[in-house]
Parts: sequence; structure tokens; C-alpha cells
Amino acid sequence: MAQKTKILILDDERDILNVIERFINRRKLVDVFTTTNPLEALDLIKYGDFKMLLTDIMMPEMNGVEVLRKVMESRPDVKVIMMTAYSTIDKILECEKIGATDYVTKPFISLKDVESKILDHLGIM
Repeated sequence: MAQKTKILILDDERDILNVIERFINRRKLVDVFTTTNPLEALDLIKYGDFKMLLTDIMMPEMNGVEVLRKVMESRPDVKVIMMTAYSTIDKILECEKIGATDYVTKPFISLKDVESKILDHLGIM
């Protein structure tokens, strides 16, 4: 059986990670991994076989824009969806210039929309 596509979700709020992970895992279309630690996320992306990263922008140790920059340096093939509660157009444009694939705003209006973006960008269904 073919290995499922692996995605990584990075957010400093464990509750958000749990909600997204449970929702995405219910259909078993991708393998979901989560972390609250940006440095761990960067190692996982650099050395793992991840096709996508969902990352929060506002995090205490390292913000999502910095994470995005580092991912684009080491693994420009990885699709990155930014999650933000602060959807300022400047921040979104900055992330797009760096290489972000897409963005979603928090609180999520619909987890189905988040899932659709993930699957669309991965070419699944």
C-alpha cells in the first residue's frame, strides 16, 4: 500500500493542534503530525518526508514568517499554509513573497475549508 502524504502542523496552542489533527485524520487521506516547537518543526521538515506545513504566524519563540523563510531555504518544495488571527494584508503579502502557498484565518470559519485547502494544494481529491 502506498504511503500517505505527510503534513506537519505547527502552532503554540496545543488545543488548536488537537482540533485540526482530529478533523483532518477522520478521513485518513493524509498522515498528520503536530508540534508546538518551531525548531522541532524545522528539523522535521528538513529531514522528514513532509509535503506540507501549516504554521501559525504569531508564536512566542519564533514567528511563522521566520519558520517560512527557513523552510523555503531548506525545502522549497514543501507547500506552506500560514494560519493567522491577524490577517493584515501586509503580513499575507510578505508571506506570499517568501513562498507561502496559501493562508487561513483563525478562528477557523470552517474546518472543512481548511481541509479543502490542504487537499487541493496537495492534489488529493
